[in-house]
Amino acid sequence: MEDITIWHNPRCSKSRNALNLIEEKNINKKVFKYLEENPSKEQITNILKLLKISAKDLLRTGEKIYKELDLKNIDNEDELITAMYENPKLIERPIIIIGNEAVIARPIENLELLLKKYT
Repeated sequence: MEDITIWHNPRCSKSRNALNLIEEKNINKKVFKYLEENPSKEQITNILKLLKISAKDLLRTGEKIYKELDLKNIDNEDELITAMYENPKLIERPIIIIGNEAVIARPIENLELLLKKYT
């Protein structure tokens, strides 16, 4: 199996659950603490391609900064990617990457389905 990368926020229970599932299966992993290491615009763009979603679909709409920046009224991909780059807490989590595929492990079943493809 290819190594897994998890975009992880240790304070998030969904993210911790995904990491625990990966660890229970003894799968090699790279933990990317995106709130500490701040992903580049290129990394965010790549994640969007792997997830096959728009930038708007990767946003955490319940975050205070989402409302402050009035992001619900912005459709420009570059502007939304810039907002996530400048405020990584806006990025939905956890994101799991295996090879050229990625899922948002919310719900955890998304991760389970991805793992079945590779185990």
